[in-house]
Amino acid sequence: MPRYLIAVFCVFAVSMAQAAKCGNNAAGFKVWKSAFAKEAKAAGIKSQGLKALQSAKYSTGTIWADRNQKSFKYSLDKFMKIRGSNVIVAQGRKRKAANRGFYSTLEKKYGVPAGVIIALHGMESGFGRFMGATPVVSAIATLTYDCRRSDYFKPHVIGALKLVDHGWISGNTKGAKHGELGHTQFLPGNALKYGVDGNGDGRIDFYNQKDALASTANFLKQKGWQRGQGYQQGEPNFAIIKEWNAAGVYQKAIAIMAAKIDG
Repeated sequence: MPRYLIAVFCVFAVSMAQAAKCGNNAAGFKVWKSAFAKEAKAAGIKSQGLKALQSAKYSTGTIWADRNQKSFKYSLDKFMKIRGSNVIVAQGRKRKAANRGFYSTLEKKYGVPAGVIIALHGMESGFGRFMGATPVVSAIATLTYDCRRSDYFKPHVIGALKLVDHGWISGNTKGAKHGELGHTQFLPGNALKYGVDGNGDGRIDFYNQKDALASTANFLKQKGWQRGQGYQQGEPNFAIIKEWNAAGVYQKAIAIMAAKIDG
C-alpha cells in the first residue's frame, strides 16, 4: 500500500476510534460523554459547557417520552381536543387584548401576526405554566447519545453547551423531555441561533416571556415568513409553520387557533 494511503487510513482509524459511540441504554453513557467532550471542545465549548456535559445524567424519562410519542398520530379534531385548543384560543384572545402594544411591536418588527405567536405560546407551554422539569443538558445529551437520532440532536447538544458557556442557561436549567426550553420550547441549537433580547435588559432569557416570544417571531422571520401573507393551508406562510414543527396535525392546529385569536 502506498505511504500516502497508509497515512490516510491511519488518520481515519484514529478519528473513528475517537468518535463518541452511540448506545441504546444507560450502560455506555459515561464513556460516550468522555469521548464526546473531545468533539465538544473542538466545536468551541469552554470550561462551563464541558462541566455541564460531564455532570449530565442519562435521562430515562426522556428516552421513554421519545419512544412513546402518540399525539401527532391523532386526527386533527382529537389532537386539538387533547391539546386544549378552545382554552388556548379563549386565553389567547385575552392575552392579545391585554398586551396589544407588545404584540403590535413584534408584528411591526418581524411581520408575524399576534395570533401565530400566541397560539405557539399556548400550545408549547400553556402560556408558560408548563415549561418542563427535566434538566435540559441531560435530556439533549441523552438524545444525542441514543442511536435513534444522534445526528439530528448533535447540533442541539452543542448549542446547549454553548448556552451554558454564554450564561444563558446552567447545567441545572430545566425544560421539556426532549431538551426544549422556555416559554415556547426552543431546542437549544435554535435558541442559540435565533434568540433575541425582547425586553431590552441586555441578556437573552428564554424563561422571560418577552425574550421568548420575540425570539419565536425572529425564528419565523428568519425561516422566511412573508409579511402580510396568509398562514392557512395553501398560503405562503403555512410552510413556515412547518419549520417550527414537522407534524402536519400540529401545523394545522396552530393555523386554525391563530386565525381564531386574530379574528
